[in-house]
Amino acid sequence: MTGEFEGRCTCGQVHYRMTSVPLVVHCCHCSWCQRESGGAFALNALIESDRLEVIKGGLARLDVPSESGKGQILIKCPDCLTTLWSHYAGMGEQVSFVRVGTLEDPAALPPDVHIFTNSKQPWVTLGSGTPAMPEYYRKADIWKPDAIQRFNTLIGKIREP
Repeated sequence: MTGEFEGRCTCGQVHYRMTSVPLVVHCCHCSWCQRESGGAFALNALIESDRLEVIKGGLARLDVPSESGKGQILIKCPDCLTTLWSHYAGMGEQVSFVRVGTLEDPAALPPDVHIFTNSKQPWVTLGSGTPAMPEYYRKADIWKPDAIQRFNTLIGKIREP
């Protein structure tokens, strides 16, 4: 998969572009993501922040708590308040978690992995073609080699057990 992906907020005041494929796409079923999204899960495309560009409008930044206790930064449209992406403390502002539902073609980025399925809603049925983890995972087990290389270039070697 190659190319660019464009997205926007609900009111259309903010448009953005991802200039490459994401590192990985998470479908997170944790209770925190459920509450924050108002849905059964959050679908996030992780991408280097320098590969994400605003092509129209301005952004609002909102610091909010997170389940880890380290907080997260939500990047929103200042008018309709649609969350477009976020930054988590674990990866800092170098990596953006783009809300796949804000893309013009969200079907172009299906999840690479379902995470925190131990708290998924019981009526959500997961197919057998995508890995599903009760909690998190080792990047080396899920990410493609080129994504690991990009990540290592960005913030250093992945140190995992």
